[in-house]
Amino acid sequence: MSSPNFAAARAWFGLYGLPGFLGSCFMSLGSLGVGWFPLSANVLRLPIVDYLQTSTLGLALTRSFVVVGAALLLQSWLVIGVDTLHEKTVSLRTLYVTMAIWISPLLFSAPLFSRDVYSYYMQGRLQVDGHNPYESGVSLVPGWFTSGVDPMWADAKTPYGPVFLLLEKSVAQLVPSSPLVAAYVFRGISILGIIGIAWCVPRLARHHGINPVAASWLAVLNPLVIMHLVVGAHNESLMIALSCLALLWASEKRFFLATCAATVALGIKPVAIVVLPFVALLASTHSSTRARMASFAKVGGVAGIALIALSWVAHVGPLGWLNALSSPGTVRSWISPTTAMGMLSGLVLQLFGVTNQIDHTIAFFRVMGALTLGVVLVALVMWPTRRTATRSVAYSFLALVVLGPVVQPWYLLWSIPLLAVTGLSHQQMRYMMLVICAFTIHGVANSSATADTFIEFSDGLAMLLAAGTLSLAMFASPRERKLILGDEGITGLDPRALTSQNQNTPLGMS
Repeated sequence: MSSPNFAAARAWFGLYGLPGFLGSCFMSLGSLGVGWFPLSANVLRLPIVDYLQTSTLGLALTRSFVVVGAALLLQSWLVIGVDTLHEKTVSLRTLYVTMAIWISPLLFSAPLFSRDVYSYYMQGRLQVDGHNPYESGVSLVPGWFTSGVDPMWADAKTPYGPVFLLLEKSVAQLVPSSPLVAAYVFRGISILGIIGIAWCVPRLARHHGINPVAASWLAVLNPLVIMHLVVGAHNESLMIALSCLALLWASEKRFFLATCAATVALGIKPVAIVVLPFVALLASTHSSTRARMASFAKVGGVAGIALIALSWVAHVGPLGWLNALSSPGTVRSWISPTTAMGMLSGLVLQLFGVTNQIDHTIAFFRVMGALTLGVVLVALVMWPTRRTATRSVAYSFLALVVLGPVVQPWYLLWSIPLLAVTGLSHQQMRYMMLVICAFTIHGVANSSATADTFIEFSDGLAMLLAAGTLSLAMFASPRERKLILGDEGITGLDPRALTSQNQNTPLGMS
């Protein structure tokens, strides 16, 4: 007879581990056909890979694998969520073992959903060749076109900070001639970031009086994390981990370490600059304006010196990344509210013969978004009452996404962990579920099209089928439907679980 522990483990694996594992296996197989391989990769010469990437049947089969795999992952995550948010999942260990099982088949899949990882590598090669990525694009590197880089970014300046430039250069020196191997190295670095997030989230959740298991389910096991930080290997994982670490150390009154962590996060992606003011507020021992200004000056001074030193080590200008921040804005994304309003307004004006320049309306709404963003960020810093520092940083990241010129699905991950550890009301949880499911569908639907246009019928049909399959997975059973559409029994992330003392603690004292 089997022991009760073995029976429990077997039941857990069958309910939680196996479906997500199979989903990852399907997605990994699908990446052979619709994933991004560099043109120079030897794997493309394998007959089976060549067939999957070039034949109609092969493409249809691998697209289906990606869609079905994502659907299984999404449904498995929701199944765990039902128990976790009702506080039935036993431990963090169970959650993280499940995560390890799920991502194991994806460790060597081809990059999916984005090929930014190849831009990372070629920016490293650019530095090895003696060029400054803040001044030049990767098109200066011989063989860049066959490296897997999206031609859209061939002449774009890097939007990353000096810390990540050093990582890029190190990987390029370690792997001097194989973009695909370098992509796997960057994936390993990204997974280290995920481990950092997984370490910080339960501790931050406990600090805010939130169930750490429920917070980790939302922040770490999230399908967007698997799709974009594991499979896509985006550097967001490092920035998010360091931002969480900075807030954790600040909450423990280790302000120098918190400032250093926030500065390194900024050195990965400059958007992390929003963490520094709230570290300074936490470091302020008094709530007076003078005390806060002094704290801002100390934290800003430490961060500025550290950033200059890192830029010197990376052999780039200390403020070069400020000029390069506009690089992502060259993309026109319908999921960016400011860009979408600009394009819609331009199309309407074009329809009535007022103007032919959609660029002008896009620029107008982006400027208005930037001005509104500035007001929101200043307001969050200057009037911090009744919000913890972590919550304020989450709102700052959300403002950057909503009011910024471009939105990518992985940008949502900037704020999701911080919102999870500070709690979500019943209504907020519903919105969060819908947004995560919608962006999962968006990522998979886009990955199912290998052409550069959405007009071709086959690609449009593939997108519709992808959206339909994942939507079916979302509402496959009454429990998942209830979770997404509203379940009054959810308590796992309800901020009402916070004590009244935590709810009313001013930012500078949390």
